[in-house]
Amino acid sequence: MDKLITALAPVFAAGLGIQQLGEILSPVVDKITADNKKIILGVVSLTLGLMVAFSADLHVLQTLGVTLGSAASAPPSELLKTIDKIVTGLIISGGTEGINSILKFLKYTKEDKKNEAAKKTPANGNPAAGAAAPGALTEMNKK
Repeated sequence: MDKLITALAPVFAAGLGIQQLGEILSPVVDKITADNKKIILGVVSLTLGLMVAFSADLHVLQTLGVTLGSAASAPPSELLKTIDKIVTGLIISGGTEGINSILKFLKYTKEDKKNEAAKKTPANGNPAAGAAAPGALTEMNKK
């Protein structure tokens, strides 16, 4: 999980920077045209997000483990790499919301795996041994 967070850190930092730029540009765009403010800031964010994704060679889908080749061992094609960069640019352009959505998804996936593992019987085959730990934790939490 730590490697994943480290790999996504540049995407988060870029998204945060673009979000802050949007905050700075917002009053300026208000002075020019308040009617199209959302469109203008959206286009600026998307353009910058795509520029960062392509120039820094960032790949969110690959980082998340999405197989981009036709087979597990096949290298991803240039088209699929480009699609990955476009998706990365879209995520970056969303500011911190984009990366937060990914982190929430990863958290839910991790919790699901923990719940599935907890439902299984312990390796020694004695279900009572596995059930003793939650009872002990409950007692500790009461204190």
